[in-house]
Amino acid sequence: MILRTQPRKELPVSRKIVILVFEDAILSSTAAPIDIFSRSNEILHANQMPNGFDVVLLAPTPNTVALGPHSLFNCTLGLNDLPPEPAGHKHTLILIPAYAGHWDDVLEKNRAILPWLKAHYHCGTEIASLCTGSYFLAEAGLLDNQECTSHWASVDDLRTRYPSIKVQPDAVVTDNAGIYTGGSAFSSLNLILYLVEKFCGYQIGIQVAKTFSIHRDHINQAHFAIFNGLSGHGDTLILKAQAFMEDNFASNPSVEDVAEKVNMSKRNFIRRFKQAVNHTPTEYMQRVKIEAAKKSLELSQKNIQTVLNDVGYTDTKTFRDTFKRITGITPQEYRRKYAR
Repeated sequence: MILRTQPRKELPVSRKIVILVFEDAILSSTAAPIDIFSRSNEILHANQMPNGFDVVLLAPTPNTVALGPHSLFNCTLGLNDLPPEPAGHKHTLILIPAYAGHWDDVLEKNRAILPWLKAHYHCGTEIASLCTGSYFLAEAGLLDNQECTSHWASVDDLRTRYPSIKVQPDAVVTDNAGIYTGGSAFSSLNLILYLVEKFCGYQIGIQVAKTFSIHRDHINQAHFAIFNGLSGHGDTLILKAQAFMEDNFASNPSVEDVAEKVNMSKRNFIRRFKQAVNHTPTEYMQRVKIEAAKKSLELSQKNIQTVLNDVGYTDTKTFRDTFKRITGITPQEYRRKYAR
């Protein structure tokens, strides 16, 4: 059932939503926005308001694009069919879905998209990315010195590849100067809801959120993150130090202890560790401890005090504050969400 509200005095301006469809795009990241924008139009009609969105599909070249074995997207437009115009497309928004696979491979097949995106943006077109779609924006230079978000598992790779961008790993939505980015996987649907509310008003956004059961207060994705140890840097001594920390975190080895294990001075060890891992040894140890605590809260019935003792904390407040800083929620909230 669609709840009716009083018509807005100022009707929303219809936006053309151009969804980029490429062969490595993730199906749900492509199809879900189509559903949400289409349903938003139905809700607008029920409120005696005109369409808010005109959704079109665009591929690098006009084509029928298969996303998986059962889904075909008929894209009658290609990049050349929507060239940038000096006057800009003030009411057009380009939407970039998430991709599957390795970025280097995806980039090689889709380089033509980058100058097209850049030219459109500089002519006034707004652009949004869902999840790992942010890689296209970063590669095009549109995120330089800008805050953005993406899939939590991509944060360190993005920082390494594009050091000038300001990745906000816990954010679900960012909005900067006509560039929008959304968080990981289905949490990025909050960006679609955000755009509906921004362009069509609060009441329409509420109705769309209820229709799709999207939690409007879902503003942090930190508790979804899995800390995997950041082992792709290739520094063998730091890898040895990480292994020692991961095996002995419950006994609280000091930074000096770990540095001694790899025959380094404390100062040199801290510098080299941070250069390789992008965390200080102390920060890394905290994340290892909290990841162990998360697993215990998910899989065991141990009380919180036992869990914090098991992972090497002695003070309840310190554990709770550190857990919430890293995950965005308290240990009790985490258990309620994820315990088996």
